[in-house]
Parts: sequence; C-alpha cells; structure tokens
Amino acid sequence: MGFDFMKLALGETYEIRNDLVVRPFKTHHVISSQGYVIYSVRKKLKKKFLHLKGPQIKKLKLSGVEITDTILSPEVAFTGDTTSDFILDPRNADALRAKVLITEILENAQWIRNESIMLTHFSSQYKIEDIRAAVSKLQRQVRGKKRNEKKGESEKRYYAEKKFVYGD
Repeated sequence: MGFDFMKLALGETYEIRNDLVVRPFKTHHVISSQGYVIYSVRKKLKKKFLHLKGPQIKKLKLSGVEITDTILSPEVAFTGDTTSDFILDPRNADALRAKVLITEILENAQWIRNESIMLTHFSSQYKIEDIRAAVSKLQRQVRGKKRNEKKGESEKRYYAEKKFVYGD
C-alpha cells in the first residue's frame, strides 16, 4: 500500500475526492504548525437560474455557462499540537464550526460551536480524574449556548448539546 505525502501550505486547497477537500489553517506552537479542516463539497444551482426549466438550464450548461455555485461545509477539523490562540484568529472560524473538532484545547471554550469534540494529547502527568474534571468544566462552558436560525417567518430556537470523546 503506497502513500503520497505532500506539503500543504496555508491558503491551499487539496481535493481528496470530488466531494471532499482539505484546507490548512494556522495554529500556534513553539514551532511552525497548522491544523486542517475537511470540507464536504456540493454544487448548487445559482439563484439567478432557479426560475428556469430543465431544458433551459441544460442549454446554458452546454453553452459553457457556469450554472452552479460551489458550497463548502466544514465537516472535521484537527488542530494538532497547538495553544488556544488559534481560536481567536477569525480566519480559523471554520475549524470551530466543523461538525467534529479534534483538539487538545480546553481554553476559550466559549468560541467552540462544533457538534462533537474529541479531546486528544493528554499528558501522562494527569490522572483520569483530572481529565474528567476538566471535561466537565468544558461541558458547562459550551452547553446551552443558544443559536437562532431563521426558517421563513418563524424562528427556531434550540440549545446545542456538545458530545465529548476522550480516552481513559
């Protein structure tokens, strides 16, 4: 089984397959470091063509007109070895919006909006009780954050329950 290793610089996008891409983001450590966000990719018909019928859309497409917009949705983010400073960088917002965040960070939890968080890289100096206490504190910080979404004229309100995964 062969592997291709490649360097991916900040600002670059690598296509894993036609419906998944990965982009790096800057993290903070004693040496140069970066994390990664994996995005799902989908095509959506441009709004200006929504009123057209199928044959009209097909004709535009065959004539070379770009009829779709590309929509990227952050699915998984991995921070690697970093300090919490990466959270404060607005260019890293997608890492905090991905469905799953894999990180070792417990600070600045108020900015985390992920559905699930996998905590990693625990030092052997910590006992499992210390880790559980830290996770419990983190859960209290991020649980119950209200998010509002407009759905037509109605407003849907719900409270986000975060799922935490960590090893014993």
